[in-house]
Amino acid sequence: MSARPLAGRVAIVTGANHGIGAAAAIELARLGADIAVGYRRITSVPDPGRPDAYDEQRQFDATEVVGAIEALGTRAHAIDADLSDPDTPARLVDDAEGALGPVSILVNNASGWRKDTFVPETPDRFDRSTEAVTAETFAGQFLVDARAGALLMAELARRHIGRGGDWGRIISLTSGGPAGFPGEASYGAAKAALENYTMTASIELAPHGITANVVYPPVTDTGWVTNDVRRFVAESHDHHHVAAPSEVAEVIAWLCTDAAHLVTGNVIRLR
Repeated sequence: MSARPLAGRVAIVTGANHGIGAAAAIELARLGADIAVGYRRITSVPDPGRPDAYDEQRQFDATEVVGAIEALGTRAHAIDADLSDPDTPARLVDDAEGALGPVSILVNNASGWRKDTFVPETPDRFDRSTEAVTAETFAGQFLVDARAGALLMAELARRHIGRGGDWGRIISLTSGGPAGFPGEASYGAAKAALENYTMTASIELAPHGITANVVYPPVTDTGWVTNDVRRFVAESHDHHHVAAPSEVAEVIAWLCTDAAHLVTGNVIRLR
């Protein structure tokens, strides 16, 4: 495989200013792709119960990630995108293509993460605060994770087919699973919807050269992992590693190469 197998490709990575999204954007750039860095500028301090509360400053812009990408010799274009707005996916692709050219890689990483539950009076096993399942928690989660992901895939498909494209990659990030996600009810449900959209895309878009897969990361240290979490992983029969974001990013990026052209329609569980 060439050292830069994605040279000439353009990728959109959502939620790309921190954590797995940032690592995926940088890894795709290392393989030669130009990157539209989708992110959401946050104007208030996150709830301490949320795993992204660890790094308030990185939540505000994508300067660091853009700099890392450009240092690799590829182009980067940061786009502040409110994915809860149904008009944003089309605008995001318009902006990315106007700056970088036709998009052929989409990484659905952004999340409207809400830690909701049917028993909100009970903190989770790591003593993180919770909130009740409500219309607000549903909307905050589903609009970003499920609807925006579906609309981005639809937008990519429409443009790709319209220009006669024959190569494309869709990678969505998931968590939870079909057995439910106690303590993170709407998060797990929204990710299940995103999985289903991605599986449908893998079938319907295969004739147009697009593969579509879902990556289920292991426990990943994006800053929220404590010693209690590490002990939980060490004692679990289901979890085997605490991963670095860069390790998950390597799998995402590999799925975007020609070496993975036979891999589609899979939920790939990393442990």
